[in-house]
Amino acid sequence: MLVKKEELVKAINEAVSKSKDRKFTETVEMAVNLRNVDMKKPENRIDTLVTLPHGVGKPRKVGVFARGETILKARDAKADLVLSPEDIDALSKDKRRARKVVNSVDFFIAEAPLMPEIGKKLGAILGPRGKIPQPIPPLSDPKPIIDRLRNSVKIRTRDKMTFHVPIGIKTMKPELLADNALEVLKVVENKYENPPLVLKSVFVKTTMGPAVRVV
Repeated sequence: MLVKKEELVKAINEAVSKSKDRKFTETVEMAVNLRNVDMKKPENRIDTLVTLPHGVGKPRKVGVFARGETILKARDAKADLVLSPEDIDALSKDKRRARKVVNSVDFFIAEAPLMPEIGKKLGAILGPRGKIPQPIPPLSDPKPIIDRLRNSVKIRTRDKMTFHVPIGIKTMKPELLADNALEVLKVVENKYENPPLVLKSVFVKTTMGPAVRVV
């Protein structure tokens, strides 16, 4: 284990206590700094989804690209946004609206046969934002995937040695936030051959509060 749970709990408690009261519920964020990794090599970069054991405090928004019966299933699953092939075509002709729609949703899933069309018409908007849809089989029930994504976070380093990720909200118990943080750190443990030499430092903070070093 790269970081002990008690170390995380202590740092989270300190970060929360140092944050001022706001008119909104602040997110608790974790910054992970890496070293000894050549991020110019794509295989060394991290680009993955992590499902947090205790969720993120407020459900992430999920959009679904679908046809026919799957549209009804997506609506029954209470997807935040359901887009048909006609919607894909319309958005491709209105880039400003397309950017607004893409920015309004955290994750997308799509029926696999729609992926080529989505890539061709909306890939330039979805790709840079890390929101290329996760493909699902035609006519499958999207609900299990939607439910999982609502409690997930995206980790994407690109060519940077640092990544930031939300691990919950300020009102959650520090022990639960620590569990979520440990789940994120498993990505580093599983990605690299010698994780202790790769992990440089870990910080936690609330949205507008000061950063507190964990390790």
